[in-house]
Amino acid sequence: MNAPSWFPLLAAGGGTPPIVASIAAALVAAAVFALVCERVRLPSIAGFIFAGVLIGPAGFGLIDDPHAIETIAGLGLILLLFLIGLELDLRALLASGRTLIVTGVLQVPVTVAVAYAAFVALGGLGLAGDYTPLYLALACGFSSTLLVFKVLQERLQLDTVDGRLCIGLLIFQDIWAIVVLALQPNLDSFDLAPLLGTLVGVVIVIGCAWLVTRFMLPAAFRLVAKSPELVVTLALGWCFGLGMFAGQLGPWATALGLPIQPSVSMELGALVAGTSIASFPYAHEVFAKVGNLRDFFITLFFVALGMSIPAPDGFAVIIAAVCLAVIAFALRYLVFLPLLYANGLDRRHAITTSTKVAQVSEFALVIAYLGLSLGHIDGELVSTVIFAFVITAILTPKLFDLADPLVGVLAKPLHWLGIRDRHQTEEDARERPPRLVFLGFHRLASSLLQDLQHSHSEILAETLVVDFNVAIHDRIRARGAQVVYGDIANPKTLDSPNIMGADVIVCTISDDILKGVTNLELTRQLRQRAPSAMIIVNAVRLPDVAKLYAAGADYVFSWRTETSFGVVPAVCAALNGELPGFVDARVRSHGDPAGREEILD
Repeated sequence: MNAPSWFPLLAAGGGTPPIVASIAAALVAAAVFALVCERVRLPSIAGFIFAGVLIGPAGFGLIDDPHAIETIAGLGLILLLFLIGLELDLRALLASGRTLIVTGVLQVPVTVAVAYAAFVALGGLGLAGDYTPLYLALACGFSSTLLVFKVLQERLQLDTVDGRLCIGLLIFQDIWAIVVLALQPNLDSFDLAPLLGTLVGVVIVIGCAWLVTRFMLPAAFRLVAKSPELVVTLALGWCFGLGMFAGQLGPWATALGLPIQPSVSMELGALVAGTSIASFPYAHEVFAKVGNLRDFFITLFFVALGMSIPAPDGFAVIIAAVCLAVIAFALRYLVFLPLLYANGLDRRHAITTSTKVAQVSEFALVIAYLGLSLGHIDGELVSTVIFAFVITAILTPKLFDLADPLVGVLAKPLHWLGIRDRHQTEEDARERPPRLVFLGFHRLASSLLQDLQHSHSEILAETLVVDFNVAIHDRIRARGAQVVYGDIANPKTLDSPNIMGADVIVCTISDDILKGVTNLELTRQLRQRAPSAMIIVNAVRLPDVAKLYAAGADYVFSWRTETSFGVVPAVCAALNGELPGFVDARVRSHGDPAGREEILD
């Protein structure tokens, strides 16, 4: 279907470059279909894909240059992998032991082997080609990093047992995908040189990242720590800088005449860049702000995917895609679940984790396209993989909804098969959020922490401080409290499960110090995110007290009134000639203020 004659005229009339007009059309269509899908309770991803179908070659053909959209959408994948790296705590992954490491190593080859045998038995689902069973099996072996990470983030499940396991398994899958992409061109004549080059390249990129993050980046981040925008800019510069370095290793090796080409993608470089600064205190702020930028590009990615979907020639491809999606789903329970359980995970989390990664991956699309270009498969099989991805993409949010109910449904059958329940109280305890959260840390918070340490020291282990002044973080930790880097003016910071799951949330920063937000707005956001928490905030102006209570605060204090409560007894004691005794009693009760050793003086 050709593009309407008015579309290029409209773009040209305003002097708009074609690529800008294409992006505009993609975003308008995505917005309209996202609203429709929200209305009928379908995931927004489905709306983006449908929008791409409508404006793509199979629809009205509004986009003349879909490759330009795909190029820009590729930035979304780079940012996504960078954010995955930021969430990837290697120490936590290694601490998972064999549950994650052994399962991560075995999941892809075992799944592909079982799937290959199934597709050979099924005659390749009726699709032609000697390599058809292999490519169908490869499509079953990988889950969608993009989809799973997006839903985990939206549902605030990244820092749960399921979230950590899903991300860990997906990281191993990404490594396996790199191996497959390196081996694909050599299926007809097997050659280890490309694989060796990839491994060498990965080692070089990781080594470079270690050197920079060990000797240069900490000082650079400390220099800009009090400006969250500059922190994000520096992090993005590191992401794309290391990505470009990784992407140029091959050309540099060729120019130098080296026998091995260390081939590494820019996407993998971004993943390493994120992982290398994941332990920095600024990671949470970077994650929150880059997430908005990433969402823009990811929207274009799914629209571009929709544009690439060809009009099906009959129902054979659709039926094959449904079969592929069903087999991929079943293999999560036949392979992933037993592997997770056999390597120490309890039955509940084995079921929920396996369910949440039961979709076809965007890597399967890349592998299929490469197979088409190599002549291994035809366009019909590529269409099958695309439709299977679309089907599982639409169903992914429903899979997350089904994960917990399936635990009860599958309990008895799995018990009969020898997969019995286990309890992991240590993991559950590790997920328990802090009871007390301080949003911001200034002089009042410093005094509160000092008095808690003096009179209620047992609470400190369950106390979390959120503040962007990293210079005092170590001193806060030395008192026994937890501390994370975060800008409380950024709503994304408040989305942390640690904040939303707290019993008490205290904001001691007054409006005349806060920037970009007020205590009233903070109270509204906190009440929406943490409906069961007790919220304590402060008011500079007395008329604000009633507004803060109306917004959901449980206790509002004012520096002026709280100070008055403490000073009036001193005034009365002075009037009665009893001030020396009053001072002595106050020192015996609360200690000498001159001798207090607070974090902030």
